[in-house]
Amino acid sequence: MSLASVRQKGYVAGLCWAGRAPPLERERSEAVVLLRMMEEKGIGRTVHNILSKREIAPEVKEFVVSAPVLARKAKAGQFVILRINEDGERIPLTIADADAEAGTITLVVQEVGKTTIEMGRLAEGDEILNLIGPLGRPSHVEKFGTVCMIGGGIGIAPIYPIAVAMRAAGNQVISIIGARTKGLLFWEDKMRAASDEVYVTTDDGSYGVKGFVSNELERLIAEGREINMVTAIGPVPMMRAVVETTRPHAIPTVVSLNPIMVDGTGMCGGCRVTVGDETKFTCVDGPEFDGHLVDFDELVKRQSYYTNMEASAAEECRLARQRPEAGPKKPTPSSG
Repeated sequence: MSLASVRQKGYVAGLCWAGRAPPLERERSEAVVLLRMMEEKGIGRTVHNILSKREIAPEVKEFVVSAPVLARKAKAGQFVILRINEDGERIPLTIADADAEAGTITLVVQEVGKTTIEMGRLAEGDEILNLIGPLGRPSHVEKFGTVCMIGGGIGIAPIYPIAVAMRAAGNQVISIIGARTKGLLFWEDKMRAASDEVYVTTDDGSYGVKGFVSNELERLIAEGREINMVTAIGPVPMMRAVVETTRPHAIPTVVSLNPIMVDGTGMCGGCRVTVGDETKFTCVDGPEFDGHLVDFDELVKRQSYYTNMEASAAEECRLARQRPEAGPKKPTPSSG
């Protein structure tokens, strides 16, 4: 079976989430067929070991993972989906950095849910069972002139490679990074190395300027600074505030969305968002979109669907972490 014939079945993926495709047709989705083709050709599972791990903020871990092929292909703005063991769920994580020569990628993980808490317990030398990517569309990078890169909280990690790419394309890069308090800030040194100017904010004023990243952006605009485009990544309220700050000035603004996501290849439709008058799948159409067209009200509602279950699972995981560990669970070999 050729790749072209596999892609012709793409319509099935688009129907699955709406429940209009027969069960047998769902099995013929592109990802399943491709996996079978790989198995038939004897393509084995790549081993992805954790080469280094460090805590860069409370409950925020930085992992450098062996992934030679992925590292060569990764571009700014893309992400991976991983599963840490046979019993684990699939979660998306942005590629915060990639070193093609070393064959590694960097992932920054905030321990907020069951899987991220479990991942935080992994150690150097441990293996991540499944790691697929790079997924999503890369950031649109060209010479715009002066660009403003805004990262809030954990959003500092994914904004970093975009800032690097924008500067390499000849742009003047202004970066604004922020967090609730000083202790939650990280990678300031990396952002300064990737930017021409860096402004830091904290909600409580413990470091940098007291206020939000959107306040600092508003100040720059009010001072008459020419900004040709903005990219903002962080919590939804923060991205929405940035969008509303740039809207009156018609400054093109890109946001990177992270809705509920299952397969990451356009099959399930769980990550659908409304952009303008169109339904988009964040995993294949994004994750970056025109912020002025995103329906943030809908996005907030969809993200809250499983809040109670997520909180319950995270609490169970935290309680388990307080009990004596039986040692790391080694992944069971499987294809993927």
